[in-house]
Amino acid sequence: MSSIWQIFKPAKHQSELEDPQIIKDQYKYWRWRIFYSMYIGYAFYYFTRKSFTFAMPTMMSNLGFDESQLGFLGTVMSLTYGVSKFTSGVLADRSNPRLFMSIGLFITGLMNICFGLSSTLTLFALFWGLNGWFQGWGWPPCARLLTHWYSQKERGTWWGGWNTSHNVGGFIIAFLAAYCAQIWGWRAAMYAPGIICIIMSFFLYNRLRDTPQSLGLPQIEKFNNDWASGKPKKDRELTIRQILVEYVLKNKYIWILAVAYFFIYIIRQSVNDWTTLYLVKNKGYSIFGAAATVSWFEIGGALGAFIAGWSSDKIYRGRRGPINILFTMGALLFTMIFYMIPAGQGFLDSLLLFAIGFSIFGPQMLIGVTAAELSHKKAGASSTGFIGCFAYLGSAFAGYPMGLIIRDYGWNQYFIFLGLAAAIAAIILIPLWSIKSNPKLS
Repeated sequence: MSSIWQIFKPAKHQSELEDPQIIKDQYKYWRWRIFYSMYIGYAFYYFTRKSFTFAMPTMMSNLGFDESQLGFLGTVMSLTYGVSKFTSGVLADRSNPRLFMSIGLFITGLMNICFGLSSTLTLFALFWGLNGWFQGWGWPPCARLLTHWYSQKERGTWWGGWNTSHNVGGFIIAFLAAYCAQIWGWRAAMYAPGIICIIMSFFLYNRLRDTPQSLGLPQIEKFNNDWASGKPKKDRELTIRQILVEYVLKNKYIWILAVAYFFIYIIRQSVNDWTTLYLVKNKGYSIFGAAATVSWFEIGGALGAFIAGWSSDKIYRGRRGPINILFTMGALLFTMIFYMIPAGQGFLDSLLLFAIGFSIFGPQMLIGVTAAELSHKKAGASSTGFIGCFAYLGSAFAGYPMGLIIRDYGWNQYFIFLGLAAAIAAIILIPLWSIKSNPKLS
């Protein structure tokens, strides 16, 4: 097994270039190339992750599934994805993101096609669980690239810009999957994204590279003269034990962020997974109309993630805590207002979903940035993967348990749970209001 894993090993460092102008030009070229490549790649990961959401109403009518069964599949995906995000994070800190991310995208596309070929709950759970596992190969390589190519004083803005890939992918797949499901049936809503992602995996392999040092460039902190502790540090590799024990499991800040992330993802995933069904069954929307309305959640999320990152850089000078708390409180407010809007208010439904997306994708993005910055640079993927594991436990709660709540107690209790989740997350994040870096790493 270890010999197989050798193909994923990090690219070797090259002799550092000496000409300052060549270094500047190369950094400019590669930073943009790395950025647009992982942006596009992660957007397509969302094609295979969210296609099921928009196939759900048609699957219910064609296969006779109820909310708890569909929620069970969502929980399976979330659990396998959450575990994979952590284990893949540890491995990705010691791997080449070029191979890691492109192979993961190829396999998720294949799993989508296998799901579309299936007809029983057992096979659905198998292929959707495997899809979740390889979905976990998308995020950690991006965390590694974002911490190696962009320094702290600018990272919130770059990370916030990259994070909009979630929303672009979620926005496009809403229309693609809903159109396929409405015209050709739910299976087409799984086939089309799967085929597209297999094709795009080759694009990703072609475009991505590993760290700046693998291209003969100095580390980003040296290039930008931006050292988190205020003084230069030698860029050295860490053992897996050092990464996991010293910089993740013994790091109190990571644990605070992980628990808060659990509640943030209950909201994010619940709105993502259940709003289409809620609008169809409770407000009389068509499948396509509901998908179009829910797409405003992604549009708001794209803007919210970027504004959150930019404002944490420019207004709070690298402190992420204030933005995390303020945006979480916004999510609480707008979710409760959305619940109170009566049927027949399409414009208000869209506006409030935009506002919920704007609010929830701020902490969804910045908590990940915070985890990377309050850990060691070489443990960025592991730290974000660890909190991501907790996030997808929250996402799992948004699946089967939330489906049971909706089925047995109704939508009122569903919205009460979302409000409680937002309030608890905001309270948990309060101790990090003024924290910018981990004093133990200074």
